[in-house]
Amino acid sequence: MIRICSKCGALLLDDAESCSFCAVDAAERGQAAAFSEPAAVAAKPLEETPEPEWRMEVSRRLELYRARRGYARNDESQSGLPFRQHASAVHGAHEDDEDVEVPEPPRPRPAQRSTRAAERVDICIQPELNFASSPEDRARPQTALVPVAPLADRRWAAFLDSIFLALTCLSLVGLFHWAGGQLTLAKTDAMVYLTVAYLFFAIYFSIFTVFAGATPGMQLMGLTVVRLDGSLPDTRQLIWRTFGYLISGATLMLGFAWAVWDDDRFTWQDRMSQTYITAAAPLVGLAPIEVHAASRRYAHK
Repeated sequence: MIRICSKCGALLLDDAESCSFCAVDAAERGQAAAFSEPAAVAAKPLEETPEPEWRMEVSRRLELYRARRGYARNDESQSGLPFRQHASAVHGAHEDDEDVEVPEPPRPRPAQRSTRAAERVDICIQPELNFASSPEDRARPQTALVPVAPLADRRWAAFLDSIFLALTCLSLVGLFHWAGGQLTLAKTDAMVYLTVAYLFFAIYFSIFTVFAGATPGMQLMGLTVVRLDGSLPDTRQLIWRTFGYLISGATLMLGFAWAVWDDDRFTWQDRMSQTYITAAAPLVGLAPIEVHAASRRYAHK
């Protein structure tokens, strides 16, 4: 049969006469009461507490340092810190803090900037161009006795020059085939064919323009290259005209087609060399006239 202790609720065996847990607790309580003695505990006031030795040593060395440097103790820039305060004063300060409202420190006012009169500065980033005199400076025929050749005659001359160039290229191809060469249609070969054709174009116009003053097609159509004043051009202008032919041919004949939209029916080579093609007879016996473009004036704002 299992019994339960009425004091602590522990389980007791049948042969147990007393509760083992209650006996241990009573013994521990008796020992604690025997060794416990009342002792008076009191906090010593702050003034009676002896000053630590390390603080006394620091104060002594500080005094020696000031004496060596010649610093007077009365002229210290910073006062000493109050390490010792009365306990009552400290407690009273804490009690008064609850009733006294601490005023907020005044906020510093921002410094007022000196007001200066607003100044307006105009910056001219890019000058304005005045093209009022550009129509008069444009290269155009200076005499009505030598007009610009019609586009129809110039087209026929270009057609004849194309035939001559094609015959020259075909004769070269026939000579190459007769020598045992073979022509293919690969991409690399096509680039070579176009390069060779452009070289023939450049040689054709360079030789006939510089040394004859006109291509065979222009000579068959009765066309002549003249200056803007109607006289025959010099070698420098013919070289510039040859360079214009090369540029026009490199841009897929765009320089030749430019005459369709130009007001004076000039091509790129005409503008570069200050010459043009005419069907009239050139003026002979005139002194060469250099045509200089008037200086442009820049108007700044």
